[in-house]
Amino acid sequence: MKFSWKKMLVTSVACMAMTGFMATSYASYKLNPEVKDATPALKEAAEIGVRTYNNPQMVNVKNKDAILVMSFGTTYKDSRKKTIERTVQAIQAAHPNTKVILSFTSHIIIDRIKAHEGITIPDPEKALKELKKEGYTRIAIASLDVIPGMEYSYDTAVYDLYKKDFKKMTIGVPAMYWMGQEHQRDDVTEFLKAFSTQFPKNIAADEAVLVMGHGTPNPNNAYYSVIQNHMNMLNMHNVYIYTVEGWPSLETIIPQLKAKGIKKVTLMPMMMVAGDHAHNDMAGNTAESHKSILEKEGFEVKTYIHGLGENAAVRNIFVERANEAWNALEAK
Repeated sequence: MKFSWKKMLVTSVACMAMTGFMATSYASYKLNPEVKDATPALKEAAEIGVRTYNNPQMVNVKNKDAILVMSFGTTYKDSRKKTIERTVQAIQAAHPNTKVILSFTSHIIIDRIKAHEGITIPDPEKALKELKKEGYTRIAIASLDVIPGMEYSYDTAVYDLYKKDFKKMTIGVPAMYWMGQEHQRDDVTEFLKAFSTQFPKNIAADEAVLVMGHGTPNPNNAYYSVIQNHMNMLNMHNVYIYTVEGWPSLETIIPQLKAKGIKKVTLMPMMMVAGDHAHNDMAGNTAESHKSILEKEGFEVKTYIHGLGENAAVRNIFVERANEAWNALEAK
């Protein structure tokens, strides 16, 4: 069997010459056409980017379409409205004639919202079962994840488990997925340019912005190194990323700050919502909070407690990713 990963081709639906690189309505790969005897395992391994499944048993079934949005969720009601719900509203506005459903992947958050607010937000599995019951046959899944970590693995697992229940199913990618690999776009640069619109202006030589990511046990925690590398390439002066539950940690960053003579820092979350991690782990008043740790180390600390969904430029990226899943659903 002859096969070359380097020669994998981009599935291109539209080419936007003005961007300077190959752009697609949805970015995914297909195997080199020389591969004539691809095994099921090889085909599955090549499912990168936006994924699509067509059910051969339901070819003649009438189309009835829906978009399922998957988010981790938050119990912080105010932030949820400003971030997740506002993003879902933007996706709905882009598809006014299509049913859009929100689901949360955190079962703990679902239970807490039900107990304290009396609101039932379905998990993705329940949402898909209900859509099936209502007669929907084609589903585009949109993710509100920032990187393809463990939460996105949940999303793709749901896709794999339920795709055969529908005529067609697609799943989009997180805000950051492609890194400028051969023939692919650079999501990291696109995201950082949007994210940086909320950075303080004119950061002085003794000031820094510390961006708090979540971190993941998934090997894709390595995205945080790529993000730092891209921030450096974009000349984002004195901007550092660290994570709550991954690497690099705050303790990794502090020595770098001291070595550069940093005296003042601004903390901000790089998370869809400003929830428990932002309010307590990052900006809380306990001795264990990042703010307190930095103050104990002699830094002057400011906090910016807003989720990514409040940033219009970032919110537009999530809408673009949802549109890619939709475009794949509509593609012949």
